[in-house]
Amino acid sequence: MSDIRSAAHRHVFLGAAHAQSERNVWAVIALTGAMMVVEIAGGAMFGSIALVADGFHMSTHAGALLLAALAYTLARRHADDPRFIFGTGKFGDLAGFASAIVLAMIAALIAFESIGRLIAPRPIAFAEAIPIAVLGLIVNAVSAWLLSRGGHDHHHGHGRDHETESQVVEIGGALYALAIEEDGVPPRWRVEALDGASPAAASIELRRPDGRRESFALVARDGGFESEATIAEPHAFVATLRVGAGAAEAVFVEPDPGHAHDSVHRDNNLRAAIVHVIADAAVSILVIVGLTLARVFGWLWMDPLAGLVGAGVIVSWSAGLVRDAGAALLDVNPDARLTAALRAAIERDGDALVDLHLWRLGPGHLGAILSVVSASGRDLADYRRAAMGVRRFSHLTIEIERRGEPPSADARRSVA
Repeated sequence: MSDIRSAAHRHVFLGAAHAQSERNVWAVIALTGAMMVVEIAGGAMFGSIALVADGFHMSTHAGALLLAALAYTLARRHADDPRFIFGTGKFGDLAGFASAIVLAMIAALIAFESIGRLIAPRPIAFAEAIPIAVLGLIVNAVSAWLLSRGGHDHHHGHGRDHETESQVVEIGGALYALAIEEDGVPPRWRVEALDGASPAAASIELRRPDGRRESFALVARDGGFESEATIAEPHAFVATLRVGAGAAEAVFVEPDPGHAHDSVHRDNNLRAAIVHVIADAAVSILVIVGLTLARVFGWLWMDPLAGLVGAGVIVSWSAGLVRDAGAALLDVNPDARLTAALRAAIERDGDALVDLHLWRLGPGHLGAILSVVSASGRDLADYRRAAMGVRRFSHLTIEIERRGEPPSADARRSVA
């Protein structure tokens, strides 16, 4: 029983900047709430309907920010709750999705009011409206700064990400850095010993996803080894480094132009909060421009036109947030290129990856389930090293079936 318990592991899949983002959102809520109270109270005291209206407008953003803050707090408090079998990393995606819906509703209200004012223009109290818009812009700029300060999740946790074209491998107890050198030169291989080893010779063989193989001879240069031949694009392949009688594999993944890396690491909850304050700031800028032109030239239609443009911008941001947060909630494959690289790392010597599930567990965390039909005799540790060489998965399950035997006869599972 103790062996079973020792194999258990935590399912905490929160973003690296979770605690700081949570504090920043609560700080912005305090700032927004204070501004909201001042505007509503000031409007009531001085009879300014414009102040009261802007105060209630800010209350909608304060509510959305409160949703983001509660998502952070609940995700942290329930991170070890066994009821959440894959952790609470998706609380933020759920809150981000809900915030995107709120944004769309706000945009609809702005558009409705703007169309009404285009049809039936109303007199504008410029002396009050312009200072309010400027004050709102200042508050939103400060809020955006607070939310973005250290909140972006640049932590990749395991020393490697999709943009990194370098690997560290172990051969015969020695560590070697295997990198694609392309700083001002055509891409070439560069190999360096990290622990003082001085091999006499080394070579590299590539295996691309389509099965093509390429060999590179390495020559000693500047304390390491470099290839004379250049490496053709794309840089997506399995590279086998041979040093003496030993060898080790490294998997290289081409950066995704569709920003799949961002889809893995982005915090949709923080993104939703930032979009709320930036959307409000953008509307404030448009309102300032519209009111100024209306006051100077008498173009009263500029104010509602600015509102319509602002509504369109907010809808666009809302749609992107719905798409990305919804994809995370529905377990859409976050990175097709990573899937291809994982398949290339597993499938060799007649092995087949017959089932693969790859999904996002939380900001910066991926889970994978692999079912392998093995013909090579590789053991569980081999497949685990191959998969983790592609990316350090936060949760990894591997099932092995030996070719020619019943599925249940020799199945092995590994959970990380």
